[in-house]
Amino acid sequence: MDLGLAGKVAIVTGASDGIGKAAAFRMAAEGASVALVSRTRADLEAVAAEISGETGSIVIAAPADVSNEDAVKSAVEGAADQLGGIDILVNNAGTSSASNFEDMTNEQLDIDFNLKVKGAIYMTRYALPYLKQSNSGAICNTTTPGGKASAGGSQPTSLSRAAGISLTKAWSKEFGEYGIRVNTVCVGFLKSRQHRIRWEAANAEDPSYSLEDHWDSFGGGVPLGRIGEAQEAGDVIAFLCSPAASYVSGSAVNVDGGAAPVY
Repeated sequence: MDLGLAGKVAIVTGASDGIGKAAAFRMAAEGASVALVSRTRADLEAVAAEISGETGSIVIAAPADVSNEDAVKSAVEGAADQLGGIDILVNNAGTSSASNFEDMTNEQLDIDFNLKVKGAIYMTRYALPYLKQSNSGAICNTTTPGGKASAGGSQPTSLSRAAGISLTKAWSKEFGEYGIRVNTVCVGFLKSRQHRIRWEAANAEDPSYSLEDHWDSFGGGVPLGRIGEAQEAGDVIAFLCSPAASYVSGSAVNVDGGAAPVY
């Protein structure tokens, strides 16, 4: 299926691995030029070279800490100048942070909101002038089903993800007059660097605990019977940001194998 992304320009945060890298790869494979945003330049340059080499599209590194507004402004404006504008913004930067309310510290709360909520706000603030000039502007925010139906002990991530879903709906109404669509993918358990790090710690204590055992431990509670791949989320993001989804806006799409208790 041709998504109609050829000639578009996308900027993707959290793009050095996982969902962000997968979304960038799919959009580049569809003919889009892509700016990759993450904190470490060396990681981004390696990923940019990998994606560009495999797809033939222009892919550049735009390193920035998205919780730093000045760094975001510089990265967004630099990418837009180099690539000739911005048609698509994917706010994907984030990590998992979970604790009970009584154990949650102010530092945890601040780090989580600065990265996931303020980071998305900063990126959107500086990308918006370019998105307004596009004839097919699109924003996709990465959140989780926990932002819709929060479990105990899921703070502060459930709080910040609920905020991301709220921003998605509000922005879809505010930016619609400029033809800008805004959606979010609510991502469940996927194979990721975070989960591999947790497996490494568990494997160090019990060498018989394999990576497949680790994936199976997560996949057992998923109706489809397995943990997801990052590319499965990346493909949905690419679709939502493409002209193929031209009448989809304000939606929160679960990408979780059917695990969420809510739509």
